[in-house]
Amino acid sequence: SSDDSEVDEEAERIKQERLDAYAAKKASKPTLIAKSSVLFDIKPWDDETDMDELKRLVLTIEMPGLLWGGSKFIEVAYGIKKLQLLCVIEDDKVSTDLLEEKMKEFEDYVQSVDIAAFNKI
Repeated sequence: SSDDSEVDEEAERIKQERLDAYAAKKASKPTLIAKSSVLFDIKPWDDETDMDELKRLVLTIEMPGLLWGGSKFIEVAYGIKKLQLLCVIEDDKVSTDLLEEKMKEFEDYVQSVDIAAFNKI
């Protein structure tokens, strides 16, 4: 009968309003961006390596979703220091592998790059 179709239309209209309200509410919420904090150990070739220049070069690496943080030089052995460098990355924009590759491109300065710590934020 025609009553049934009117009830269905009303139910459909209410359902659609609820869906629209849910979509609007979801859209207004800020999207949570998955980020990680990564601590790199960057080792030079030897004690002759200019560590300030190594650090300056590495910090020239720019990518969307990459934010450099604090750093310090840590004595390794025989007067050799490594650069410990912190950064925050957006997981879906920055790959740590790509970041390591970019650091290693400064091959006159960088012997190796290791991840000392990796934490989801």
